[in-house]
Amino acid sequence: MNIDPKQLPNNPAALQQIVVGLLEEAAERERKLRQLQPWLEQLRRARYGPRRERVDEHQLFLFAAAILAQGGKTPPASEETEAPKSDSKPSSGRAGHGRQRLPKSLRPERRVYDLEEAKRRCLECQEKLKRIGEEVSERLEYVPASLVVIEEAGPKYTCPKGCPVVMAEKPLVPIEKGLPGPGLLAQVAVSKYGDHLPLHRQEEIFRRQGVELPRQTMCEWMRGCADLVSPLYELMKQRVLGSKAVQTDGTPVPVLDPALPRTRTGRTGRMWGMTSILTRGTTTRPPAVGMDRRSSGRRSGGICRPRRTPGTIISMRSPSAALRK
Repeated sequence: MNIDPKQLPNNPAALQQIVVGLLEEAAERERKLRQLQPWLEQLRRARYGPRRERVDEHQLFLFAAAILAQGGKTPPASEETEAPKSDSKPSSGRAGHGRQRLPKSLRPERRVYDLEEAKRRCLECQEKLKRIGEEVSERLEYVPASLVVIEEAGPKYTCPKGCPVVMAEKPLVPIEKGLPGPGLLAQVAVSKYGDHLPLHRQEEIFRRQGVELPRQTMCEWMRGCADLVSPLYELMKQRVLGSKAVQTDGTPVPVLDPALPRTRTGRTGRMWGMTSILTRGTTTRPPAVGMDRRSSGRRSGGICRPRRTPGTIISMRSPSAALRK
């Protein structure tokens, strides 16, 4: 609204109409400023904020192109972009520290703490109390794992005439004539290889439960588990060596092989990690990963190409060359 201050009308109604128009323009400007304030904060944080919060300046032209396509009009303000009201308390910007809800997958165990029958009477009038509701609270508790002894009994049957004895077949066991069950083997294996808990520490944990399981015994169990998963290992190794390119990396480990020559640092072997690399023209199947143990080895890690002979690979690029590339 263009108003000449030297030529104001004398009519009060006209003056009132001018004031209303000016107030509407001021409200519209204030609304636009509230809409642009979050954008300005984002731009300042992207330009001068921490490096992890910065964005590419060329990406900001995408927003400018979208605004120009709308004829220069700013999008309507949402609840997130609206400025807080003056009577509201300013937020500190910190995340809430409230208690998170427990997952519904946990099995609830209900415990009721009720009054005794003698205490269910009013202290003043001695009338019998009526239940009007309950107060429920939750507490997260941990039930320690326990070892159990499973007795596998197989009743024997025969006829009075002396025919052969008949009995039901027992389920297969992971280790023939072994003590551990599948659950115990899975616990030891996951704790050792998944949670990085050595066998000597697991030995102390089982000792606190009153069971003596020497680490030598558990080591034999892990060898038996390795024999059980050997078909899966061979399949993964076959997939790795069947790809067009293989990435390898070796880690030296001390070994007790008497056939190896002893050096200043002892006898050293290598654990070779191998993963297949998907190349152009292959399927979208995830790359396979495998491990190979060698008593000794001089080949360097990097990108390798399998030969046509199964189990043989040749190096294509060393790690130093890969870094230079």
